[in-house]
Amino acid sequence: MLISKSRRRTRVDLRTQAEKISSQKSVNAGNSNIQENEKSLSISDEEKNLTRPKRLHQNMDSELTKNVKRHVPRAKSDPKIKREKESASHAEKQAVFSPFDICTCYNNKSLMGETLLPARNNRNHIDIEYPIIETRQILRPGMVLLTNYISLPEQVNIIKRCRELGLGPGGFCQPGYQHGGKLRLKMMCLGKMWDPETKYEEHSRSDVPRALGIPDDFVVLVKKALSDAHLLIKKNEVLEDVEEMLPGMSPDVCIVNYYTTNGKLGLHQEDVEEMLPGMSPDVCIVNYYTTNGKLGLHQDRDESKDSLQKGLPVVSLSVGDSAEFLYGDERDISKVETILLKSGDVMIFGGQSRHIYHGVASIKPNTAPPALLGSTNLRPGRLNLTFRQF
Repeated sequence: MLISKSRRRTRVDLRTQAEKISSQKSVNAGNSNIQENEKSLSISDEEKNLTRPKRLHQNMDSELTKNVKRHVPRAKSDPKIKREKESASHAEKQAVFSPFDICTCYNNKSLMGETLLPARNNRNHIDIEYPIIETRQILRPGMVLLTNYISLPEQVNIIKRCRELGLGPGGFCQPGYQHGGKLRLKMMCLGKMWDPETKYEEHSRSDVPRALGIPDDFVVLVKKALSDAHLLIKKNEVLEDVEEMLPGMSPDVCIVNYYTTNGKLGLHQEDVEEMLPGMSPDVCIVNYYTTNGKLGLHQDRDESKDSLQKGLPVVSLSVGDSAEFLYGDERDISKVETILLKSGDVMIFGGQSRHIYHGVASIKPNTAPPALLGSTNLRPGRLNLTFRQF
């Protein structure tokens, strides 16, 4: 009995061992099959990669390049280069030149002075004659207004010359400041360059190395206006009362002069020159105002110390639409006086009035002489030329 039981146990143990061995073999076989399958799969993937079209690889390369560029950190800007860019001269910023035409489509013959079109009523096409009355008045010591002083042909010539110069290099531009503010006008400099921030300092615009010259006929007109202003002052002294006109006195000096039949004594210039000195203009600033143009109260104090101390005058010519001109001793809009400057007027201020505050409050639309517009097709607005000696 004992022998049979031990044999039976031995058989069971052998059978169990055999089952374990067979199951281990099957597991090993399965693992080898998995490895072979993985190998075959990897080979097939490589084969697939080798057989992909080149375009796919190119797309992948470009995407990789994009990703690389996207993640490349930007180089920090050199502060020195940045300072150099920021310190670029203001004049250079203003030098961006785009031609501005002060006239619309125009008649070449008219601007050349060959024809002057009469003023016409647009509705009835009837010629209208406008009487021109020239007046001259002393507004205050050293300040003279010559109304209707510039003749129509002279005004046409001024527009023609300013248009020619304004369309070329160094022509009209819109002046402004480094912080971005702009004046409400177009400007062109003749004789010397000037702008509201750097004044007369040495600088240039990229489109012109130096300022354009002042036309000779402009200089002749200015000197003629100054001469007539001097004659006006000689004939019309500014008097406050009768005592100033003919004050009483107790004589203690007597000067005796003897004149032969050829004797003469010239007009004394001392008092006239002191009230309104003469000058030879070497600077002309040409401003064009649209009908919305304005210019705040300011003083013209950028000329040389010698020019300012002598009170050398500013001569202003107006052409086109009328302007509401302000002037006074203080920069206070409530304390200024107002006068309307029309086309053909000349305003002169020098001597005691050289440093007055002045500006343009507004431009009056549709006030230019119709004959002038018919001859030039000047745009709506005002053309203003101010002459001075640096």
